[in-house]
Amino acid sequence: MSSESTEIWTGWYRDRSGAEAIVITADGRHVATRIRGIEYAGEGFAALSTTDGDGQPLTGCVLEWDLPLPVVTDGVTQQATLSCLLTLGERPDLSLTLHYGGAAFEACVAGGDFDGALERVRRQLPPGADFGRRLLQAA
Repeated sequence: MSSESTEIWTGWYRDRSGAEAIVITADGRHVATRIRGIEYAGEGFAALSTTDGDGQPLTGCVLEWDLPLPVVTDGVTQQATLSCLLTLGERPDLSLTLHYGGAAFEACVAGGDFDGALERVRRQLPPGADFGRRLLQAA
């Protein structure tokens, strides 16, 4: 991951053994995190697996994080926050909530399709509003 284009988000990992703070890095094409000393990476949040050669998928847990996502309305940029909740189990479930302009815009998708959920949130924005930047291209 190039340090020039890498974003860093903090969040939480939870499973039946407890919870811990995590750091998620994203370079536009891949995401990565370290959980209890084990590195996980993948082309998307729902595809995180160990990087040690085994490729064991991350499962049986919940990841939660917030990230800044500016919204541009008629040329004016306003700060907004995208709250993300990903449940990894037999089938990944992703919930996104954009907190913007005193409102919450939500989308939930099965399969952990980040781009699909983000597009559902975008379609709920008021006329003339759109995201001020791209997030992950493959996540």
